[in-house]
Amino acid sequence: MIQRGLLPVFSLAAIAETNRITQPAQASGADVRDLRGLLWASIDNDDSKDLDQLSVSEPMPGGAVKILVAIADVDALVRKNSAIDDHARTNTTSVYTAAQIFPMLPEKLSTDLTSLNENEDRLAIVVEMLIADDGAVIASDIYRAIVLSCAKLAYNSVAAWLEGSAPAPAKLAEVPGLDEQLRVQDRAAQALRWVRQARGALRLETTQVKAVFDDGSLADLLPDDKNRAKQMIEDFMIAANGVTAKYLEQKGFPSLRRVLRTPKRWDRIVALVAEFGEHLPPTPDAAALDAFLAKCRHDDPARFPDISLSVVKLLGSGEYALDVPGEPSEGHFGLAVRDYTHSTAPNRRFPDLITQRLLKAALASKPSPYTNDELTALARHCTEQEDNAAKVERQVSKSAAALLLSKRIGARFDAIVTGASPKGTWVRVSGPTTEGRVVDGFEGLDVGDRVSVELVRTDVERGFIDFATVR
Repeated sequence: MIQRGLLPVFSLAAIAETNRITQPAQASGADVRDLRGLLWASIDNDDSKDLDQLSVSEPMPGGAVKILVAIADVDALVRKNSAIDDHARTNTTSVYTAAQIFPMLPEKLSTDLTSLNENEDRLAIVVEMLIADDGAVIASDIYRAIVLSCAKLAYNSVAAWLEGSAPAPAKLAEVPGLDEQLRVQDRAAQALRWVRQARGALRLETTQVKAVFDDGSLADLLPDDKNRAKQMIEDFMIAANGVTAKYLEQKGFPSLRRVLRTPKRWDRIVALVAEFGEHLPPTPDAAALDAFLAKCRHDDPARFPDISLSVVKLLGSGEYALDVPGEPSEGHFGLAVRDYTHSTAPNRRFPDLITQRLLKAALASKPSPYTNDELTALARHCTEQEDNAAKVERQVSKSAAALLLSKRIGARFDAIVTGASPKGTWVRVSGPTTEGRVVDGFEGLDVGDRVSVELVRTDVERGFIDFATVR
């Protein structure tokens, strides 16, 4: 982390500030609504403690649904230019490694006083969306509120219940009416997703990994796949981020947009698709690419994550950019949306905290807390630090995989090429799921190619995993 310009520990000043904070932020002002009577619930990873958002639904006439997303009011305790804020601004994100989590904010805040914990009154920014039965967001509003979570739920158990493969988790069953709440939310989320997909949003599904420990020792790196509950929350967050971006624009405020530019390597995507006997137009077309992805998911679901990974690598990385009202916006190619920001995870992402401060200023009819020049510099810095954090996470994951593979030199694996450039050629294998470098026989390989490789070397400390192709 230090080599990448990230701070692994908090400064003494930040620790002192944290020690002086003894309670959650208290509601004040006539503009703060009391919404504690609603059936709010969080859905996150089983082990998540930094809870950024809650959701609740209300059926409306004509098949419409009102969805409310509550986002933790982190700014109420983390003031701009404070020592805690300085640390968050430096790192810009929590860093999640296989060995340890390095939170962007002190855990006293992120997992307690600014977390939307179960049965605790919390201040929040609420994004309200009226979603028609066809999935269109036909009205929206943003306001401050005090909320109360009635249940902390987990993705896997909620997904299994929604899909009918398991009974309702205990926390869900304990709260009368919450089951129907989530079914209404699930239907609304699917409608939102349908609209995005009709516009050409890419249905990608890359394999994420999670470290598994046995009595404190690393035992495996297992896939952490998407499921219906994860998709539901993702749909709401995308919609809320779109509403937030449009709200700031309507108020005449600048914003930090999350953009994914038109892919530079579209020619290679076209060539990759041609290998499957399909055709893409010569100019970037998200809808055509998504149609190919949908066909791949249907025809070969086992290989679909590998195909998705190849496309993700060729699309390139998202980045942050200043958006000024009235000027052209880059948009997000992968989500097929023009207006998109990051606002729903202020406990773990600094751009979301920036957006929250812009929102609160707009709500209070106050000037922007950041100049355009500051936002431009922050956009560049947040993009760079996000990349640095990803490299740290990837390096530690590779060290974990190298440790697991260290006794398997000479083993052979089926692999997919995930990177090919003058800097090197990389492949992804499973069992454990990891990437390694091809040090012998890489000539002629390109992203998306499938190849058989043999493990020739590991270096746990540096996270090196080297393969040679098997011809």
